[in-house]
Amino acid sequence: MSEVKSKEFQSASKAALNDKGLQRLLGRVVHGFADLRDAAVEEVTEPVWEQLRERARSIKQQTLANLDYYLELVDKSVTRNGGHVHFAKDADEANKIVLEIAKRHDVKRVVKSKSMVSEEMGINQVLEANGIEPVETDLGEYIIQLAKETPFHIIAPALHKSREQVSDLFHDWLKSQPTNEIEELCRIARDELRDKFATADMGITGANFIVAETGTVMLVTNEGNGRMTTSAPRVLVTLAGMEKVVPALEDLATFIRLLPRSATGQRISAYTTFLGGPRSATDEDGPEEYHLVLVDNGRMNVLKDPEMREVLQCIRCGACLNTCPVYQKVGGHAYGWVYSGPIGAILTPLLVGMDEGKELPFASSLCGACKDVCPVKIDIPRLLLRLRGRATEGGNGVKGSAPWIQKLMVRRWFSSVKTRQAMNRSAKLGRLLQRPVARGGRIKRIPLPMVSGWTQQRDFPALAPKSFSEVWRDSLDKP
Repeated sequence: MSEVKSKEFQSASKAALNDKGLQRLLGRVVHGFADLRDAAVEEVTEPVWEQLRERARSIKQQTLANLDYYLELVDKSVTRNGGHVHFAKDADEANKIVLEIAKRHDVKRVVKSKSMVSEEMGINQVLEANGIEPVETDLGEYIIQLAKETPFHIIAPALHKSREQVSDLFHDWLKSQPTNEIEELCRIARDELRDKFATADMGITGANFIVAETGTVMLVTNEGNGRMTTSAPRVLVTLAGMEKVVPALEDLATFIRLLPRSATGQRISAYTTFLGGPRSATDEDGPEEYHLVLVDNGRMNVLKDPEMREVLQCIRCGACLNTCPVYQKVGGHAYGWVYSGPIGAILTPLLVGMDEGKELPFASSLCGACKDVCPVKIDIPRLLLRLRGRATEGGNGVKGSAPWIQKLMVRRWFSSVKTRQAMNRSAKLGRLLQRPVARGGRIKRIPLPMVSGWTQQRDFPALAPKSFSEVWRDSLDKP
């Protein structure tokens, strides 16, 4: 499995906040995605959009409730199509399956279209260690492969790279002439990748959806690399999480309207590709051999957890990242693993363990924007609160680990608000203590341990001179 660095979230976040170039790029690009999504929803109209979201949520819930049945149906359908289905309990087993297929066919070069599950597995490192060259063909993934980095965003892996940085990478690795023209940078990558496609022995793809009744895998992409990966090599492997299954072909009509609009604001992606087996005798292109590897890697444990199962509805659109105020400031690498943003703050602790990812559920303001934009209506704030509870109080096999000072502060807070009289006393004390730091109804800096960090990046409203009940009582006394 790929390396997990989620324990470094705080230090990585501070570094991101101090990176002026990164802050400039985040502000420009992430807000752009969010604006495009809002325009796409407005075009559909809000009532229709809500109907689509509710329909998608219902499909995913019903599928997850009967996932064993649908996985068995996928196996039968893909086998009927002439393909092979493999079930992998974890990343190591999935890597062994892919490596065995590659060795059996004497594969020397693998071309890949974008796959988050392959990032989970760390398949590139495994292939390289066995003398096989993996080549990312999605432009963003290709850029970060050259930079030896991990994806910064689910949809836009190289979102954090400026055109100048990409030009420098291409100059260093591909010996191209420096340029700041995006069209020229795309041409350089296209020319380099064309030979890779022509000489690849195997292709690896991800899956946006897998249809149980037909064994069809659907890919949505905006570059021709997906089509090339699925049609040029003689062997094709699809890597997918078990939660990618939907029951019927007609269900895709709902998701294909939701996913592009939520991800990039498009009505539909440039390429929508369907596959599910090797080429037939009448096909002009396509693989001679097809394999579908369904990866568990912790998903079944999430499925068994009634409080957290909802997160498996995620369709990886990235909308929650684009609207999250925390992601917009710290970016993707701060989260320390494959998945970032609000959905990553849930998935990472669940898939790699709370010990590794316990800081991530606290990387949220709980503003609810992620819930509002989620195309399958995942209640992300609620799930984050559940994980916060487990991280501090324990439960579901997790040992609570809240510091003693935090526990003390929570107990003090509880005692100050548990009765009306206690709240009144606390409010009076708070008004007295805030006098040295409150200016114009705002508190801009509190130079005290434990709370100074809260005011480094934000202002707080000062406590009002009177409580609401006092204002109300005074208003009633006036004639």
